[in-house]
Amino acid sequence: MNKKPIILGIESSCDETAASIVTENEQGVPTILSNIISSQVDVHKEFGGVVPELAARSHIDKIDLITNKAIKNSKISLEDVDAVAATAGPGLIVCLSVGLSFGKAIASSLDKPFIAVNHLEGHALSPKLTSNLDYPYLLLLISGGHTQFLSVQGIGKYKRLGTTIDDAVGEAFDKTAKMLGIEFPGGPQIEVMAKKGDPNKYKLPKPIFYKGGCNLSFAGLKTAILKITKQINTVQEKNDLAASFQKTVEDILYKKSKIAFQEFKMINKQTKNTFVVAGGVAANKKIRDKLKTLCEKENFEAIFPPINLCGDNAAMIAMVGLEKFKLNQFSKLDHPAKPRWPLDEGAKFLKGAGVRL
Repeated sequence: MNKKPIILGIESSCDETAASIVTENEQGVPTILSNIISSQVDVHKEFGGVVPELAARSHIDKIDLITNKAIKNSKISLEDVDAVAATAGPGLIVCLSVGLSFGKAIASSLDKPFIAVNHLEGHALSPKLTSNLDYPYLLLLISGGHTQFLSVQGIGKYKRLGTTIDDAVGEAFDKTAKMLGIEFPGGPQIEVMAKKGDPNKYKLPKPIFYKGGCNLSFAGLKTAILKITKQINTVQEKNDLAASFQKTVEDILYKKSKIAFQEFKMINKQTKNTFVVAGGVAANKKIRDKLKTLCEKENFEAIFPPINLCGDNAAMIAMVGLEKFKLNQFSKLDHPAKPRWPLDEGAKFLKGAGVRL
């Protein structure tokens, strides 16, 4: 009986230090043996955002400990690992360099293959860790640094259908939270506040809502929020603004996803269509519910990763490593860190298409 590959994944693209061991069972279904994530929220809270140098220093301090914990929790030995996968981009270069160098060192010491992973591809394949997902499928990647629609044709085969022309939706959540006086990271708290507010209290702009295909824009929305926050004072007014912002984002994603559905079906002539929503903002329950409703109307199957796999994690990096290992797609040990690395290499670079700000 052939031994199933065991992959060590390492993630350090921004402010999470993470390591994971992933393999697959006899039926070829991916299995997470361990997934350890160390957040740096306390490190950056007083600054209101991620400080690259502090993040890199924290990665250096923790990466060995986190990796050893992942190996211990998986109940395997380091020598059992068949390949090492590490995030090479996009992200903060000082942070990427820590995990990338660490992963290369382990692979070299074990004389095992090394696999440089695109962080966005990790998000794109993350649902395969918990669902039977077949290609092709439509992906909406929504996170703090990325917002884009992609037709996922297979490993390394991506066609961008639309992207943000300015800011990512996750950034809009975080900046709105900051303007409302919520401590970093405040994005997830917007949904909590929105439950107590009136979503129709403030009429907010929806940039390029009726044009631009399935491209998106959030900069104008942030500007409108800034103007309103200078005129409100009460807790209820803040809750109303959070609710209005939440509803506006839901409406934008609903409208643009519907357009992306049509473009996806023009590219892929098939009877079954699947819509995957991944990235940190995919943990937002209201957005999930809104997009599930759209999928029911448009006859798309909706797939979301579990909440613990929406944010940055190493299991998704190991998942890409597993897929590439089976295809013998390995990287050289001199593979560079790429702070800007879009999934669809041939597409024109846009701010929200492959860089975390």
